[in-house]
Amino acid sequence: MKTFFENIGIKVPEIYLPNSNVDLKKWSVVACDQYTSQPDYWAEVENYVGSNPSTLHIILPEIYLEWADEKQRIENIKSNIVKYVNEGVLENKWAGFVYLDRQTSHALSRKWLIVALDLEKYDYSKWSQTLIRASEWTIVDRLPPRIKIRDGALMESPHILVLIDDPQKTVIEPISHNLDKYKKLYDFELMMEGGHIKWYQVSDEESINSIASALEKLADKEWFKDKYWVGDDLGVLLFAMGDWNHSFATAKAIWEEKKKTLSEEEKLDHPARFAIVEINNIHDAWINFEPIHRVLFNVDTKDILDQMAKHFSSIGSELAIQRYSNKEELKEELQESTDDVHYCRGMDEDGYFILWIKNPKLNLEVWNVQEFLDKYLLENKDVKIDYVHWEEVTEQLWRKRRNMWLLFPIMHKSDFFKTIVVDWALPRKTFSMWEAEEKRFYLECRKIIE
Repeated sequence: MKTFFENIGIKVPEIYLPNSNVDLKKWSVVACDQYTSQPDYWAEVENYVGSNPSTLHIILPEIYLEWADEKQRIENIKSNIVKYVNEGVLENKWAGFVYLDRQTSHALSRKWLIVALDLEKYDYSKWSQTLIRASEWTIVDRLPPRIKIRDGALMESPHILVLIDDPQKTVIEPISHNLDKYKKLYDFELMMEGGHIKWYQVSDEESINSIASALEKLADKEWFKDKYWVGDDLGVLLFAMGDWNHSFATAKAIWEEKKKTLSEEEKLDHPARFAIVEINNIHDAWINFEPIHRVLFNVDTKDILDQMAKHFSSIGSELAIQRYSNKEELKEELQESTDDVHYCRGMDEDGYFILWIKNPKLNLEVWNVQEFLDKYLLENKDVKIDYVHWEEVTEQLWRKRRNMWLLFPIMHKSDFFKTIVVDWALPRKTFSMWEAEEKRFYLECRKIIE
């Protein structure tokens, strides 16, 4: 059976899973970058898990970054992985993909596929044209602690979410229509209100080839050009990082160093060349983008709007501001953005307003405004910005400190890939997906050292 489809960057991984005696509810914990301001959450998890086998003992919750015992925690992670393999807690089950179906308090059925992606097909640098790309700026300073954990570790158990643009639902969804064909591996309740999850083994040659064939069609150059209205000068984007890009960038950094020590033949199939990810179809009904708004403090609102107008004028756009006496009046006038005019709502001490950006240069409303804000904040060090998820929270925060807020519309799913293709990446804090308890829970592992 073919296990490496190099043209689309897909590898069939060898999956390690906990043995049948392991309590899966204690084994599987939420992604390490969640609840970073809530030590009580992680304390409760530690109390529940105790000394039982758990992914808690092979990850570093980011709340513990820069703690005095960080070095010891990382050493414990690596030794625990070896211990779990040697004692048979983790078993090499098979080579194949994994189909997962997860139910949460917010989603009846969220479907994804676990595969390994080729790090040779990924580049997070600006204007990358690789098959796999970052969806937002990669902050290199955030990589070192992640590198310390992965470098030299026997296993990986990352939490990397990758999106595909599959409007016809040809890659993942066909599996869901034929579940009787696949062996169910797990069916259990996640801890801490994480929902319910089912695991299915997808290791037969027919299914693997079918998945690869569907991905190859999405990677077709002509299909790509027609879909995004781009020319031959832009490379095909098949996989876009949906979340946790820095974990994938960490794997890339380690592979770049590792391959310097390998022969050309060894490079072809070395386990460190790949990283396991979960693939989601952006057109899944339960994938929702929530906008992230901006609140500005210590700002002279007249000055910032004047400077904003000058900025847009200097790049060939035009800013118009329309003020309203109340929120209801504003909402009656608010329109959908078009290619020619972008809209976003705002409020300052003089009341409610709409910003109209005519002839915008970038694909998203938030991208056009954030480009200006980044420059303004550099030049006005006393001005502070906060990124807030909910409109009600944004307004409450504004009422306490009385400066300015800017509310952005929901990003359409069709704009996600197009923005990465034509504008390179999304600005930081563009959108969020799912609540904290819905985030990825660790379960499977894969060897990254031969």
